[in-house]
Amino acid sequence: MFRKRSIPAHRAGFRRKRIFKKAIFVAMILVLLSLLPAFFIERRGQNINERRMLRELFESGSFEKSFEQSREMLERNPLDFITLKIHGFSAYQLALAQINSFDTLYFIDESIWALRRALLVRGNSPQIFYVLGKAYYYKGQGYADLAVKYLEKARAAGFNASDIPEYLGLAYAALGDYRSSVAAFSLALTAGGNSQAPSDVLLLSIARSYLSLQEFDKARSYLVHTIDISRDVRTKTVARLLLGNVLIQTGDLYGAEAEFLRLLEESGENAEAHFQLGELYAMQGDMTRARAEWRRALRINPAHGPARNRLSL
Repeated sequence: MFRKRSIPAHRAGFRRKRIFKKAIFVAMILVLLSLLPAFFIERRGQNINERRMLRELFESGSFEKSFEQSREMLERNPLDFITLKIHGFSAYQLALAQINSFDTLYFIDESIWALRRALLVRGNSPQIFYVLGKAYYYKGQGYADLAVKYLEKARAAGFNASDIPEYLGLAYAALGDYRSSVAAFSLALTAGGNSQAPSDVLLLSIARSYLSLQEFDKARSYLVHTIDISRDVRTKTVARLLLGNVLIQTGDLYGAEAEFLRLLEESGENAEAHFQLGELYAMQGDMTRARAEWRRALRINPAHGPARNRLSL
């Protein structure tokens, strides 16, 4: 005959099974915990190698490859500071290499996105402030305030880059703060020491700021210097046109006429030069010569609005 197990014996067996299951579970946990360090060490090693390869790509000038590689890495780890930083720097370098303005803006936006996110991860990086400030400058005049903000942060943090004062001067000028613009440009003149002469673009930018401040003597000095050193036809053309206007403002009408005529001799037909000559002759009361110059301006550029207005067309 079969004997029925007692209730206490049944409960004891059930408890043994539960203890056994718990023991197996604890053992599995311990095994997993023992494997985790090795897993993370291996993963960390992979991340370090990946970052090292990414850095090497960027430092070698392979910006397209570092841009694509960093984008793939950000899909797996979107808040990695080093990857965000290199992605932003690569995008900025690619933006400067573009011919099409739409492509330039795409890479500028990508750079700003990555660098702003990098600052959220690690909030104080003078190098990022510097590149971010220049990226905002290239984004357009409407972002000049942000260009100033980050370039000033870079400078305050002690980041030494010789082009910071020049970019600050341009950004302040875009904001209409010409005093700060001139101050920054003055620093730009000495940023490279005495070993490097200032560029014609820098001199022209300083002249524009002084013009906006109506400090005509200083503007004239920088415009003459620009014309003397520049080998770029377009830069010299702009400088001569501005110089002619400065001479008009200071009452030297004959000097202004000479500048406009010299411009036409150097660069050939120029609608704006003919228009300004027309304005000059109108000031002198010679409307026949004035209208002749305005008509010449329209023949060169039929869309020249001021000349059309003068001729009531």
